[in-house]
Amino acid sequence: MTAGLTAVGAVLGLVRDQILAGYFGAGAATDAFLVAWTVPEFASTLLIEDAMALILVPAFSRALARRGDGALGDPVRALVRGTLPRLTLTVGLAAAVLVVAAPLLVAALAPGLPDPALAIDCTRLTGTCVLSFALVGYCSAALRAHGRFLPPALIYTAYNVGIIGTILVLREPWGVRSAAAGVAVGGVLMVLVQAPSLVRELRSGPVPPSVRSPRASRASRASRGGQDGRILVLGLIAPVVAFSLCRQSQTLIERFLASPLPAGAISHLNYAQKVAQLPMILSLMLCTVSFPVVARALAAGDEETARHRVERDLLLAAVVVLVGASTVIAAAPRIVELLFERGEFGGADTTATAAVMRVYALGLLGQTMVGALVRCYFSAARPLWYPAAAMGAGLVATGAAGVPGAQHWGAVGIAGANALGITLTAVLLLRGAHRQSVPVRSGRLGTQLLRLAAAGAGATGAGWICSVAIGPAVPAVAVAALAATGVLVLFLACAPEASGLPSLPRSAYRRTPHARRHRAEPSAAEAFPAAETAPVGGDVPLDRGHRR
Repeated sequence: MTAGLTAVGAVLGLVRDQILAGYFGAGAATDAFLVAWTVPEFASTLLIEDAMALILVPAFSRALARRGDGALGDPVRALVRGTLPRLTLTVGLAAAVLVVAAPLLVAALAPGLPDPALAIDCTRLTGTCVLSFALVGYCSAALRAHGRFLPPALIYTAYNVGIIGTILVLREPWGVRSAAAGVAVGGVLMVLVQAPSLVRELRSGPVPPSVRSPRASRASRASRGGQDGRILVLGLIAPVVAFSLCRQSQTLIERFLASPLPAGAISHLNYAQKVAQLPMILSLMLCTVSFPVVARALAAGDEETARHRVERDLLLAAVVVLVGASTVIAAAPRIVELLFERGEFGGADTTATAAVMRVYALGLLGQTMVGALVRCYFSAARPLWYPAAAMGAGLVATGAAGVPGAQHWGAVGIAGANALGITLTAVLLLRGAHRQSVPVRSGRLGTQLLRLAAAGAGATGAGWICSVAIGPAVPAVAVAALAATGVLVLFLACAPEASGLPSLPRSAYRRTPHARRHRAEPSAAEAFPAAETAPVGGDVPLDRGHRR
C-alpha cells in the first residue's frame, strides 16, 4: 500500500516538475522560485521526513507501550496534550518571522540572483508551509506509531495535487508565483488528509479505569504529558534538529554556490536532483514503514529483533536504490528528454540537466544509507549527537569540494561535491552504528554493500549499452531499466550469501505461511501485551494488541 501511494506521489511530483519546466523553462524566473522553494524543502526534511518523525515515533511508541501495560489514564492523549499546543505556537511564530524576514533570507540564500524581488514574493508565499508541515509531520508520526500508514502515504499526493492545480488556475495572472501559492495550498491539503484519522485514533484509544479520584487522575495525566513534553524539548530535539539542519544545508550550499553561475544553473540542479532522488524515495519507504516496528522493539527491550529488521531493511533499500541509480546513470539524457524537453525547456537544458543527474546519482546509495541508518540512532529514547557530527563532517566536505567544483565544472561540480559529502556521512554512520541503540554489524554490512555496489556498476553498463543502441526515448529508458534490474536480480539469485539477503523463492516459502498464521491467530504479544515480543525476524505488533 505504501509503495503504491509513494509511487503515485512520485509520479505527480514528476508531473509537477514537467509543468514547471514547460511553463517557465529553466531561466531566471524559475531560479527565483526555486530559491523560495528552499523553504518547503527545508521544512519537509525538518518537520516531516526526519526530525519530527525521529522524535515523535519513539515517543508515541513508548506511550503506546505504557498504554498496553495498563498505565493510569491514557499516556497517548497525555503526550498529545503536552506537545501539540506548544509545537503549534512555536512553529506558527516561526512562520510569521519567516514571512517578514523574506528579503533577508533571499539575500542570504542567493546573493547573486538576478531577480530578488520575485524570489521574495515567492518566499512569503512558501513560508506559510512551516506551520502546515509541522502539523503534517506530527500527524504522520503519530499515525505511523499506531500502525496506520494509509493517510501518511497520501500526503505527497495531496501536496502535488495542490501545487499542480494552483499553477493551472493562477498561471496567467501570477506567473511563477502561482507555484509558490500552490505550496501553501498543498500544505493545507496534507494536513486535511491526515487529521481526521488521528482524531479517530485518539478518540478510540482505551482509558483504563483508575482507582484514584478524577482530579488525581487528571493531575497524573497532565504531569505525565508535561514530562513527555520536556523530554521532547530537552532530550531529543537538539541532536535530531542539528542532524536535520546539517542534512538539508547541503541544498543551501548548492544554491548558494550556483547563484553566481549563468541563469538556469539552479534550475538544472533542481530538475536533476528531483529525478535522480526518486529511487531513494522509493527505497526509504521500507525504512519508513519499519521504523515504528524498530522503535517498539527497543521500547520492549528486544534489541535482536530491532537489529535483524534494520539490517534487512538496509540491504533491501540498497538493492532498490541501486536499480534506480544504474538506470539514471545509464539513460540520463533519454530520461530528461522524455520528461522535460518541451515548451521552454530546450535541448541545451536537456544536456546540462542530464550531466548533473548522472553525477547526483553517484551519491544515491549514500543518501539512502544516511536516511536508513539515522533511524538506528534515533529509535531509542536517549539523545545521540553522533549523527549530527557525521552529517556536519559531510557538509564540510560538500562545501570544501563545492567551491572549486563550481569554479571549474559549474553545476556538475556542485553535484559531485554533494555526492562526496553524503557518501562520507554514510560511511561515518555505518562505522559508528554498532555502538548505538541498534547493534548492527557494521563490518558485515559494509562488505555486503560493496558487493551490491559492484553489481550495480555492472547493471549500469548493461543499461548504458541498451540506451545507446535503441533510438526512441521511451523504449530506450524502459529497456535500460529492465537490463539494470535483470543484472541485479541475477546477482541476487546466483549469490544471495554475498548480498546478505535470502534468496527470493526461499524467502517467500518461509514467510508466506507465517503471515497466514499471523492473520489467523493472535501473537503472544497481542494476547499478552506485557509479555515478550515477536521472535527474531518477526514484526513487533504495533497497536492491535493494546486495544480493549
